[in-house]
Amino acid sequence: MIVSAGSLASAGELVREVAPAHRYAIITDDIVGPLYASRVVESFTDARVDVLTIPTGERHKTRESWARLTDELLAAGFGRDSTVVALGGGVVGDLAGFVAATFMRGIPVVQLPTTLLAMIDSSVGGKTGVDTPAGKNLVGAFHPPSLVISDPAALATLPPEQLRSGLAEAIKHGVIADERYFERVVADLPTLLAQPSGPGMLGLISRSVEIKADVVARDEREGGLRKTLNFGHTLGHAIESESGYRLLHGEAVAIGMVLESVLAERVGVAEAGTARRVRDAVERAGLPASRPEDMNADRVLAATRSDKKARRGTAEFALPRRVGAMAGEETNWAVRIDEDAVLAVLSIKNGAISE
Repeated sequence: MIVSAGSLASAGELVREVAPAHRYAIITDDIVGPLYASRVVESFTDARVDVLTIPTGERHKTRESWARLTDELLAAGFGRDSTVVALGGGVVGDLAGFVAATFMRGIPVVQLPTTLLAMIDSSVGGKTGVDTPAGKNLVGAFHPPSLVISDPAALATLPPEQLRSGLAEAIKHGVIADERYFERVVADLPTLLAQPSGPGMLGLISRSVEIKADVVARDEREGGLRKTLNFGHTLGHAIESESGYRLLHGEAVAIGMVLESVLAERVGVAEAGTARRVRDAVERAGLPASRPEDMNADRVLAATRSDKKARRGTAEFALPRRVGAMAGEETNWAVRIDEDAVLAVLSIKNGAISE
């Protein structure tokens, strides 16, 4: 993992050292590509590099996009001596990673994340995949990248809503593992939002990556401890899909963290005041804290049953014990909750938290 300002300009040299190949395929989208693709291609000097582009947005992270990209690689003559380079946000990283995991039964992938969310979350850990009509990331593979290069300078061109979306994952990392980091992120939010490529962001990226990488190293394939990284995601993924991906991933996760914190307090898992601290952090980041009023609570609950974390048709939750520590160690870091309790929390008006 390399976190360094200006590193995109030398990405090719770094990639060629770690993942040498006869040919390189840069997969990007139609927003990031015009901004950074030519710069990255130039950094490969005399290597053979092709650029493949997909439309931007979660709705294009599909099996159809996977098929089109793999067909393009085959038509262009790419073989097993190739490396895929994912240049973009989480959608590009997940999709390009899945292409690499399955092309010729698996070729190397290098991640060049250009969004905060991708830098601190989706590019780390080796999860790849696509969405289906039944839910998010239900088809995929574990395929760790050979290298991740994060250039905080790329955040200078990131839209504010995308920056806020990434901050949701930083808040999550603090809740699950490090109370002091949580407090630091909350305190630094005004500076982080005003100076997204400043030194404060470099520290945030580095610490979040440390937290996630430590969890992943101890449980690479999500058999236990890695489940804690799903805090906010069981309800978050359901809300995201029910919105038709109108909500950004981080926005949906922010809502999920608030609701799941309330749920944790209501069932006696979390210390009193945990939910209020999480909600305060989410709101300070300018993120939504409650389910959209036009979204049906019963439909959100139904969507959790097809979540990849569901067992026997019922969702499992990663719930906090307090800010900085997760509950559920005695149940392999997964907490089963009665659906009536989940529906009651989903039905809270305007995300109100009772004392």
